[in-house]
Amino acid sequence: MKVAVFSTRPYDREFLDKANDECRAGHTMFYLESRLNSHTAHLANGHDCVCAFVNDQLGRVELEILAANGTRFIALRSAGFNNVDLDAARELGLRIGRVPAYSPDAIAEHAVALILSLNRKIHKAYARVREGNFALEGLLGFDLRGKVAGVIGTGRIGLNVARILHGFGCEVLASDPFETQELAAIGGRYVPLDELLGRCDVISLHCPLNPDTHHLIDRAAIAKMKHGVMLINTSRGAVMDARAVIAGLKSGKVGHVGLDVYEEEEDLFFENLSDQVIRDDVFVRLMTFPNVLITGHQGFFTGEAMTAIAGTTIDNITAFSRDGAPLHPVPPERQG
Repeated sequence: MKVAVFSTRPYDREFLDKANDECRAGHTMFYLESRLNSHTAHLANGHDCVCAFVNDQLGRVELEILAANGTRFIALRSAGFNNVDLDAARELGLRIGRVPAYSPDAIAEHAVALILSLNRKIHKAYARVREGNFALEGLLGFDLRGKVAGVIGTGRIGLNVARILHGFGCEVLASDPFETQELAAIGGRYVPLDELLGRCDVISLHCPLNPDTHHLIDRAAIAKMKHGVMLINTSRGAVMDARAVIAGLKSGKVGHVGLDVYEEEEDLFFENLSDQVIRDDVFVRLMTFPNVLITGHQGFFTGEAMTAIAGTTIDNITAFSRDGAPLHPVPPERQG
């Protein structure tokens, strides 16, 4: 198939080309640095397939342009699909494939890295030592052993986080509408969300973005938390209300925040903006807090995860070209 790949970086090309070659798929890959939106969708003219990433726009307008120009299949190289208008895709006869899982270890380990870095002030210590400052004032942390850690969302990533934190000696509480017996096997237990919010010293978010989880962490949720709670979000930015978190930081209710995602990240992450003024006032305010650590959606970024993402993406494209359906479709009930 002829595939237009949007939001391409050199590492995307490297891993996709390798997967295409190793699978002997023979797809023709047309790499575009541009993000997919209503202004760039025409660049896929004549391509059977469009390969998109998390911040590409796949609303009705974009999908109509793609369908009119010959696109029949959209391969998402991500697990989430909240950036796709599935109703429009169904009406236009477009099929959607995704990468449901790649390396839950990668994101889980990144979440725990944020916890450890925030707690022991690793990022601050690194900067100090490089300047010859070896003073310890302001670097005081706490033992994780004996603390209560909350995991909201116990899919593969959440379970891995629970397993790691239990290994540190934490009491692990979890909340998820779909409970799994695996949690008990690794030493955790399910509790109502309000109990989790009220008891945990550390809370890590690992839930999908949907109407039920949008701004799950808002002012009301934060009010129920322990004073000085640490919040970690490596799931989806909009699960957390950034303005509510800022209010919590200002009051001291929230003691630490670690983010790998942000609700309005589309115009920020995956770009080098070091020579520009960042115009998102909420994001800039978050960066001013000394107890906030932000990474640019890099939780997935390991060699193992990139290999899995590329391989599954190529497999989805190959399956569609052969059978008219990807191996991993967006939920069938939404596609018709």
